[in-house]
Amino acid sequence: MAEVGARGLDVFDPSPPRSARMAAAEVLRGVGEPDGTWRLPRRRAGMPPVVRVADRFLTGTLDLRAVEFPYLLEFVRCRFEEPPDLRQGKLAGIEFADCWLPGLSARNLSSANEVSLAGSTVEGLVDLVDADVAGSLSLRDSALVLADGIALHADRLKVAGGLLAQRVRVTGELRMAGAHVGGYCNFSGGRLTNPHGHAFNGTGLHVGGNLLMNGCALRGTVLLAGARVDSALTLRGSTAADGRADDDALDPHSDPNATLVFDRIAVEGDVQLDRGFTSAGAVRMVNAALGGTLSLSGGTFDAMGEADSEPTGYGRALATDTAEPTGFGRALHLDGTTVGGDIIGRQATVRGQLRMVDLQAKGSLILDGSTLDNPRADAVLGNRSRIGSNFAAREVEVTGGLELRAVHVGANLDLRGSRITRPGRYRHQPAGKPSLDVGGAVIGRDLICARGAKEFVAHGGVRARRAQVGRMATFSGAVLGDKLDAHALNLLGMAVQELELTPISPPRGDVTLRQVRCTVLDDNEHFWGATGRIDLEEFRYDSLRHPIDLRDDGEVDRRLRWLRQAMRRTYRPGPYDQFAEMLRAGGNDEHAATVLVEKQRLRYRAVAEGRRWLRPLVLLWSWLQRAMVGYGYRPARALAWLVVTWLVGSLWFAAGPELKEINADDELSWNPWLFTIDLVVPIVDFGNKNRWNAPGTSQWIASGLIVMGWVLATTVAAGVTRMLKR
Repeated sequence: MAEVGARGLDVFDPSPPRSARMAAAEVLRGVGEPDGTWRLPRRRAGMPPVVRVADRFLTGTLDLRAVEFPYLLEFVRCRFEEPPDLRQGKLAGIEFADCWLPGLSARNLSSANEVSLAGSTVEGLVDLVDADVAGSLSLRDSALVLADGIALHADRLKVAGGLLAQRVRVTGELRMAGAHVGGYCNFSGGRLTNPHGHAFNGTGLHVGGNLLMNGCALRGTVLLAGARVDSALTLRGSTAADGRADDDALDPHSDPNATLVFDRIAVEGDVQLDRGFTSAGAVRMVNAALGGTLSLSGGTFDAMGEADSEPTGYGRALATDTAEPTGFGRALHLDGTTVGGDIIGRQATVRGQLRMVDLQAKGSLILDGSTLDNPRADAVLGNRSRIGSNFAAREVEVTGGLELRAVHVGANLDLRGSRITRPGRYRHQPAGKPSLDVGGAVIGRDLICARGAKEFVAHGGVRARRAQVGRMATFSGAVLGDKLDAHALNLLGMAVQELELTPISPPRGDVTLRQVRCTVLDDNEHFWGATGRIDLEEFRYDSLRHPIDLRDDGEVDRRLRWLRQAMRRTYRPGPYDQFAEMLRAGGNDEHAATVLVEKQRLRYRAVAEGRRWLRPLVLLWSWLQRAMVGYGYRPARALAWLVVTWLVGSLWFAAGPELKEINADDELSWNPWLFTIDLVVPIVDFGNKNRWNAPGTSQWIASGLIVMGWVLATTVAAGVTRMLKR
């Protein structure tokens, strides 16, 4: 091994002593022939073919351009006056250890072994474009400095081994577009600084192993659009800030000041943005394909960046017409991404929108214990997303709204114990958005908006129009709505097996159960005490969770009171028919009749209110029907009135004037009881009413008894017929 060196050179001293100076061309003397060919230096047996230079200030240019140099070059603690020129060179390998360089020209370099800048400082461009390294590329503990420029330019670089860049410090852009690294890339502990530009441009980068950026300090945008990582991508514990400014910040599809841009990235393993990861700007991962788990647990995603409390980007555009900020823009953008495993975001903090439209996750999406802050806008926008297992957001603090229209969840959508406040408003409508919107969702098992460690709160209410829930939808222990002129709960057209409407307090606002279809209904007085109107048209339920006992008349009266209160005394026959149908299906005909009698009473009252002059007559007729025959649903009353009519008529004819026989030849003794029963019982003739002549008032009374008999006896006969059919 040929070695040239001195001791104690300070590579950061631009004026070293003369004894440490050496012309760069002298490095190659002694190993070259006069005809320009190369030979191995004389060495003892077993010594490697290495040229080693240590502690030297190399003047001039180390020129190996287009040279085939079969020696390993090692420079240790050296300072270069001019950037070494290795362009188109074919080297056995080269190492700059703890050196200082003004740059490095190595475009199209071919190295049979490692290329290393470990521990070195380069204050200029490191050009490795189209280089081919058969070993590894080492940047451990190095410092690459070219502010406002490209510090490392390595487009289409090919590295057969790994890229070892632990604790690297780059000031300027680190550019590796289209590069191919056969092993892993490790930037852990590094610091990449290029504020408002690209700190790392890896567009189309292909990494054969893991891409590790744990504990990195990133100032500027990390661009890995279209990259491919054959194992895991990890930024665990890293910080990212000062993303590249977007020229079209008002474009609704852009993410201004994004710190990470992973559009169309393909990662075979896990992606880890967790355990203290912090982004002061948007993290964008659109149309990505992840084979493993996306981990966000303990991470902080802040769309506000380092600004004050002003909304940024698109959020600022939406806020211009409002008195208060409308969102902070997108903090995490996952549109169209496919995740082969779970998305785990426990204890994460998101300041801005979590956007995941058309997201597909084969496993679960878990946000338990997280904080989602995007006031007066959508904190989560996940329309048409497909989650293979559970969507769990338990004990989550949400400032903003959750819009999850047409989502598909394989198992449970679980928001137990979460608090959702300050939802947004529609851009083209004055109405406010609901806190939770799962309209058109398909949920395989349960929709859980219920109490956990604390109550579930949705100040803007819950909307689940046309949702399909496989088993149960529960609002047990919930607080719904905070405005009297808005919807607290809108379940229009929902289909579910079990519906649990047992909030902890009356919903503040309107409630819509129109066209809801459920098998089992569980409710409480708080629900029916909603401050707004409850729309119950075509609401169908087959049974109650707690059936009404045949002897519990008080429960039926209480539920009738709830119905009247819910509809704000507006007559709607459907809810009463449904209630009666449910009771009758359970064999509770008596209580069903009570419900139908109440329905008819309210019907006549509604008719009377629409007929001002006939109102007294309508109400009188209603009272007569209710008192005498229960609107036809109480035939026993007709039998009682029939008996009363017979008794009253008999007493009249017994105390009144004696009737005269129509035919003087008849010899029939007078019996007022038999005469009266002959009048009030139609069809059947006991041989009395046609043999006596009732003069004066008695004639009118006899005629009235006949009419009453027909009405009451017909009602009794109809009731007996229904009973015999049963």
